[in-house]
Amino acid sequence: MKNVWHPFTIIKDAPEPLKVKSGKGAYLTLEDGREVLDCISSWWVNMHGHSHPDIAKAIYEQAKTLEHVIFAGFTHDPAEQLSELITQELPKNLNKVFFSDNGSTAVEVGMKIAYQYWKNIGQERKTFICFEGAYHGDTLGAMSAGERSIFTDVFKDWMFDVEVIPYPETWIGDENRANKEDAVIEELEGLLTKYPEKYAGILMEPLVQGAGGMRMCSEEFLQKVHWSNRQFDTLLLFDEVMTGFGRTGDYFACKRAQVQPDIICLSKGITGGFMPLSVTVSSDEIYESFNSSDPIKTFWHGHSYTGNPLGCAAGIASWKLLRENASVFKGMEAIHTKHLEKLADHPRLEKFRVKGTIAAMDIINEEEGGYLNSVASRIKKECVDHGLLLRPLGNVLYLMPPYCVTEDELDMIYGKIGELV
Repeated sequence: MKNVWHPFTIIKDAPEPLKVKSGKGAYLTLEDGREVLDCISSWWVNMHGHSHPDIAKAIYEQAKTLEHVIFAGFTHDPAEQLSELITQELPKNLNKVFFSDNGSTAVEVGMKIAYQYWKNIGQERKTFICFEGAYHGDTLGAMSAGERSIFTDVFKDWMFDVEVIPYPETWIGDENRANKEDAVIEELEGLLTKYPEKYAGILMEPLVQGAGGMRMCSEEFLQKVHWSNRQFDTLLLFDEVMTGFGRTGDYFACKRAQVQPDIICLSKGITGGFMPLSVTVSSDEIYESFNSSDPIKTFWHGHSYTGNPLGCAAGIASWKLLRENASVFKGMEAIHTKHLEKLADHPRLEKFRVKGTIAAMDIINEEEGGYLNSVASRIKKECVDHGLLLRPLGNVLYLMPPYCVTEDELDMIYGKIGELV
């Protein structure tokens, strides 16, 4: 422990981290022998549970053949196969896959591609339109596109400006949804009308803002954003790092909403939690703007583990499992909804919301809402003591279980939530 620096940790005040011995299916086994039901798929990545034998075997078999190769000037079957599998379920305009290794980088790549696209076709469009409450990662570009917060304050002098518009957060029973959405669209179209050649793109987390508090919007709102994007000829970038691979009840949030972005960023569940991998997928039109002999139009980006064969093999195995379990992620929303209805009269819970496999609610307490709300640490500890891994985002309690969770286990989780909150 003396040499480890943990992420997102207030070092002086942090309790001793829980040491995990093993993971199997939906459960983690701690060093002291306790079993904990993983209600959030670790960091939203273990879609099929922990240590799934099919993915482990795929990595092992690939490691015996090719573990790594430089991806500039070389290629390999796992990268080509995974690219084909993913694009089969994406909107038909998204066909060009750029590999990297984490969600922040996937977004960074997407923003760089969008920015350079306009330069490549002879236009200067430098500013992105982003949403209040967004979180896109912790590299400088991704931070610049996200909500200014405790995560970014130290680095504000390094970051570039973006245009921030409100986010029409909604929940079950929200009677003001349409008015909120219309106000945001009016503001968006006002900017695009006033400055038609200023904006490189609109960047958003479709349907669910993750680290910003599992804030949700409607499919209709995405369709309105998409319509505005097309009317005013800018680019639409979807950060589906968290929402991809079944999380919102369809393979991708853009598919559920029937919207075609120009660029989509994917990571987290792509390998089922086994290997660091991400992809940024762009339209053929964008790709063709880079298809030139002119070095200045080349996308000069990459890293040592771009298109790593082990990660791609894990991604292929995970995709096959996703296909086999489509009925699970497509049916989980109904189960969540049933339990949220039972909690509707709880005196300390409000703003119940659900999209696919993701359910969330706000805990009512005296403090201001947000990531640093102290209720998070209390709930997290009490839940572990009762055999559950739940990690509230401040006063936001959410579930994002692996697809192997059973209905009985979900019954138990919701029962414990009602008691512990």
